[in-house]
Amino acid sequence: MSILLMLLACGETEKTDTGENISEMMCEDVAEVECLDDLILDLSLQDDKVSEGEVSNEQDGDDFITYVDASAGGYMNASSNPWIYIKFTPEGAEKVEIDDESALESMDWDLSMRRFLLRLNGGSSGPSCVGAATFLESTYESLTAVPEGLTFSVDNFYTSDCTLINDSSGLPDSPQVALGAWWTYPGCVATSMYPHIIQLADGSHIKLVVEAYYGSNQENCNDNEAPGSDSANFTLRWSYL
Repeated sequence: MSILLMLLACGETEKTDTGENISEMMCEDVAEVECLDDLILDLSLQDDKVSEGEVSNEQDGDDFITYVDASAGGYMNASSNPWIYIKFTPEGAEKVEIDDESALESMDWDLSMRRFLLRLNGGSSGPSCVGAATFLESTYESLTAVPEGLTFSVDNFYTSDCTLINDSSGLPDSPQVALGAWWTYPGCVATSMYPHIIQLADGSHIKLVVEAYYGSNQENCNDNEAPGSDSANFTLRWSYL
């Protein structure tokens, strides 16, 4: 996963080497996704297939707890199954019933997930302008407002000649995405618990942390470097700021 992160220190953020920083990203028009043919091949995007994964929500005080099945048929079958698409709303996260290639022309989704990869709808990943900032020295609970002057990074994982920029996980076909800091890989998918602020296309903001990648026994990976059970069944905690 990427070590080139958005750092928050003394109220300022540090620009990543590969991310595109944008301070005001409200957008209404569909943008053209660059490196489109490469994107479809590199991320094994599917046409006319909608994810069978489910999305559900619970309320926990001011937070939503959202459960997402991004298992995509299991590790061995993921490349032939579609991504799952999510939109954040005041009523909770909603699954968007859309196939991968149609999503490349749609602003109706905010976040897309398949196995351990999380893409935002913007930059290299989609036609909108959803971006994120990651906080390495803050907790989810301590983020109570959007810091003044905060800038956001959209997914930006292609060079000018459409060569894929991989993250630092060492795993193949793992692009360097803006939310890459949510996990580490000590032989299993561990949650870093780094919180993110995501700016949506309408200019609103949510804070989000990935609490679990495994449906059960996430702590087995985090503490003992051994996998939990039911991989790619996410638990997301988030709320509007």
